[in-house]
Amino acid sequence: MRIAILGDTHFPRRGATLPAACVAECRAADLIVHTGDLADMAALSGLRALGPDVVAVTGNADDARVAKELPATAECELPGGRRLGVVHNGGPEAGRLERLRKRFPGCDIVVFGHSHIPLMAVAADGFMIINPGSATDRRRQPRHSMAVLTAPARGAMRVRFVDLDAGGGDLPPELVREAA
Repeated sequence: MRIAILGDTHFPRRGATLPAACVAECRAADLIVHTGDLADMAALSGLRALGPDVVAVTGNADDARVAKELPATAECELPGGRRLGVVHNGGPEAGRLERLRKRFPGCDIVVFGHSHIPLMAVAADGFMIINPGSATDRRRQPRHSMAVLTAPARGAMRVRFVDLDAGGGDLPPELVREAA
């Protein structure tokens, strides 16, 4: 299973369309996950129109209609009996990995947004958290980004961070924060 992960698109304030490389990754995915701050219903409708199923949560910058339509957290089944959790704000960096593990006790991986900082942290037992960054609002980050998770029925999950400013190439590893 291939999962396109994005967040913090902030439409229409940060534009009305996703970068072409982001759209291509979403259309090639089996599932699209959005970590919140779509901002308006047109953004949610546009994401759903790309084709694959969408799992999305509401964020602090979403308008009232989006907040009413989407849950604050979500979980979904991945191949091999694994589970993915989704929340907008992962909270402060200190203790985030363990805090998200406790918040989503049945999940093997949790994705979150809010900070717009691409991040991946993996515990010794394989539990993982990911922030894809933002495809449209990089804030103080050098590049716009998203993540692609490959979750096979057997074997290890793989995460790739996509550099949307480079037309879809890999985000340089030094731009992905590693934190516990």
